[in-house]
Amino acid sequence: MIVVDDLSTGSEANLRDARIHAGDRLHFIRATVSDVARTDLPEAPSRIFHLAAAVGVRRVMEQPVQSIETNLFETSAVLRIARRHQAPILLASSSEVYGKASKLPFAEDDDVVYGSTGIARWSYGCAKALDEWLGLAAWRETGVPVVVARIFNTVGPRQVGRWGMVLPRFVEAALAGRALEIHGDGLQSRCFADVRDVSQALEALLSCESAAGRVFNVGSDEPVTIRALAERVVCQLASASALVHLPYETAFGPGFEDLRARQPDLTRIRRTIGFERRVGLEQTITDLARAIQSCGAHGEAA
Repeated sequence: MIVVDDLSTGSEANLRDARIHAGDRLHFIRATVSDVARTDLPEAPSRIFHLAAAVGVRRVMEQPVQSIETNLFETSAVLRIARRHQAPILLASSSEVYGKASKLPFAEDDDVVYGSTGIARWSYGCAKALDEWLGLAAWRETGVPVVVARIFNTVGPRQVGRWGMVLPRFVEAALAGRALEIHGDGLQSRCFADVRDVSQALEALLSCESAAGRVFNVGSDEPVTIRALAERVVCQLASASALVHLPYETAFGPGFEDLRARQPDLTRIRRTIGFERRVGLEQTITDLARAIQSCGAHGEAA
């Protein structure tokens, strides 16, 4: 097992459990995928899970050039590695690919709509769409199996809020007794899936021969408004924290655009691998709070 991560938003401590189970079979390389593509790996991979990408809305807004280049160049590099070793690859994409699409729920074959190139917000989704085109083109040209997982909001233990992830940000604030900052009016809705359900789905997709060359929504299809999410966190953690609303312009700068709703159609993934969620949002909140309390809000990163 080879893990490649430059730790720009992660922590090697997150591999603790993996090291316990894999022992000497786990090789950790602190580098970018592009770095590794120029050298020999410790062993030939039999399959590849590509999740290297810029993480978080705040990071995309603050470092747009690096975010775009990371998404494009690292995907190109990992596809070269997959071709070199003839290794099937799971390419992690994003619900951001749907851009400003208004048809709900979002289905994999729907058209996508992006905003002006003058709005940095949409660069992430466009870059991830190019990743998908690269992956699917590589599959058609080389025959190396490529599965695209279009992942929706994923949350769970060891995720941190420093790059704008809403649930860990809310939980950290509630545990500390600080106000929970809600961007905009809070009526925008999202669907949150636990990372443990999502990771099992990714494993199943790459193991499924009929999934090759196809795109799959992965996540939850149960929407919750951001205001309701904040209320649920405060109630479940018995916190005295207040809820405050922060204009988008204050949080991310002028010209920020957001979607009112984001909900996936999960018909395809259910038919293909029988995907169903097993971990509810309440359990995720509880487990995330325990992780933060035991490790510190910034001790580990997903």
